[in-house]
Amino acid sequence: MDATLKLWAVILVVGALNYLSRLSFIAFFARRTMPPMLARALRYVPAAMLTALVLPMVIDVTPQGLHPHTPKVIAAVIATVVAWFAVTLTFALKPTQIRRGSGLVAIARF
Repeated sequence: MDATLKLWAVILVVGALNYLSRLSFIAFFARRTMPPMLARALRYVPAAMLTALVLPMVIDVTPQGLHPHTPKVIAAVIATVVAWFAVTLTFALKPTQIRRGSGLVAIARF
Protein backbone atom coordinates (compact mmCIF):
# COMPACT_ATOMS: atom_id res chain seq x y z
CA MET A 1 0.00 0.00 0.00
CA ASP A 2 1.32 3.43 -0.89
CA ALA A 3 2.33 5.71 2.00
CA THR A 4 -0.03 8.48 0.83
CA LEU A 5 -2.92 6.04 0.66
CA LYS A 6 -2.14 4.78 4.18
CA LEU A 7 -2.08 8.34 5.47
CA TRP A 8 -5.48 9.12 3.96
CA ALA A 9 -6.89 5.84 5.27
CA VAL A 10 -5.70 6.70 8.80
CA ILE A 11 -7.15 10.22 8.52
CA LEU A 12 -10.51 8.87 7.37
CA VAL A 13 -10.67 6.14 10.03
CA VAL A 14 -9.70 8.49 12.86
CA GLY A 15 -12.17 11.09 11.61
CA ALA A 16 -14.96 8.51 11.43
CA LEU A 17 -14.19 7.21 14.92
CA ASN A 18 -14.14 10.76 16.30
CA TYR A 19 -17.46 11.55 14.61
CA LEU A 20 -19.09 8.32 15.82
CA SER A 21 -17.89 8.78 19.39
CA ARG A 22 -19.38 12.28 19.52
CA LEU A 23 -22.56 11.19 17.77
CA SER A 24 -23.07 8.29 20.16
CA PHE A 25 -22.90 10.62 23.16
CA ILE A 26 -25.37 13.04 21.58
CA ALA A 27 -27.71 10.25 20.48
CA PHE A 28 -27.60 8.57 23.89
CA PHE A 29 -28.64 11.72 25.75
CA ALA A 30 -31.04 13.02 23.09
CA ARG A 31 -34.10 11.64 24.86
CA ARG A 32 -32.68 11.22 28.33
CA THR A 33 -31.73 13.70 30.98
CA MET A 34 -28.10 13.80 31.92
CA PRO A 35 -27.46 12.77 35.52
CA PRO A 36 -26.45 15.80 37.60
CA MET A 37 -23.23 14.16 38.73
CA LEU A 38 -22.16 13.54 35.10
CA ALA A 39 -23.09 17.09 34.11
CA ARG A 40 -21.03 18.46 36.99
CA ALA A 41 -18.07 16.24 36.05
CA LEU A 42 -18.23 17.29 32.38
CA ARG A 43 -17.75 20.94 33.34
CA TYR A 44 -14.14 20.12 34.26
CA VAL A 45 -13.26 18.34 31.01
CA PRO A 46 -11.99 21.45 29.13
CA ALA A 47 -9.64 22.44 31.96
CA ALA A 48 -8.38 18.87 32.28
CA MET A 49 -7.77 18.59 28.53
CA LEU A 50 -5.95 21.92 28.40
CA THR A 51 -3.76 20.87 31.31
CA ALA A 52 -3.02 17.53 29.66
CA LEU A 53 -1.96 19.29 26.47
CA VAL A 54 0.09 22.13 27.97
CA LEU A 55 1.85 20.52 30.93
CA PRO A 56 4.01 18.05 28.92
CA MET A 57 5.24 20.98 26.81
CA VAL A 58 6.33 22.91 29.90
CA ILE A 59 7.81 20.14 32.08
CA ASP A 60 9.83 17.12 30.96
CA VAL A 61 9.52 13.92 32.95
CA THR A 62 12.62 11.76 32.80
CA PRO A 63 13.72 8.77 34.88
CA GLN A 64 15.85 11.19 36.92
CA GLY A 65 12.79 13.29 37.81
CA LEU A 66 11.03 16.44 36.69
CA HIS A 67 13.00 18.90 34.60
CA PRO A 68 11.13 22.17 34.19
CA HIS A 69 12.23 24.42 31.34
CA THR A 70 12.56 27.70 33.21
CA PRO A 71 11.63 30.04 30.32
CA LYS A 72 8.60 27.91 29.48
CA VAL A 73 7.49 27.77 33.12
CA ILE A 74 7.80 31.56 33.44
CA ALA A 75 5.85 32.04 30.18
CA ALA A 76 3.16 29.60 31.36
CA VAL A 77 2.79 31.42 34.69
CA ILE A 78 2.54 34.80 32.96
CA ALA A 79 -0.03 33.46 30.48
CA THR A 80 -2.05 31.98 33.36
CA VAL A 81 -2.06 35.27 35.28
CA VAL A 82 -3.04 37.27 32.19
CA ALA A 83 -5.84 34.83 31.34
CA TRP A 84 -7.09 34.85 34.94
CA PHE A 85 -7.28 38.64 35.04
CA ALA A 86 -8.84 38.83 31.57
CA VAL A 87 -11.60 36.40 32.51
CA THR A 88 -12.13 38.03 35.90
CA LEU A 89 -12.32 41.49 34.32
CA THR A 90 -14.70 40.29 31.61
CA PHE A 91 -17.14 38.77 34.06
CA ALA A 92 -16.88 41.83 36.34
CA LEU A 93 -17.90 44.20 33.54
CA LYS A 94 -21.49 44.76 32.53
CA PRO A 95 -22.34 43.97 28.90
CA THR A 96 -22.83 47.69 28.22
CA GLN A 97 -19.23 48.41 29.27
CA ILE A 98 -17.72 46.08 26.64
CA ARG A 99 -17.12 47.78 23.30
CA ARG A 100 -16.57 45.99 20.01
CA GLY A 101 -13.15 47.61 19.54
CA SER A 102 -11.77 46.09 22.73
CA GLY A 103 -10.21 42.67 22.87
CA LEU A 104 -12.72 41.62 25.51
CA VAL A 105 -15.53 40.92 23.05
CA ALA A 106 -14.14 37.51 22.08
CA ILE A 107 -13.78 36.52 25.73
CA ALA A 108 -17.24 37.87 26.60
CA ARG A 109 -18.86 35.77 23.89
CA PHE A 110 -17.14 32.66 25.23
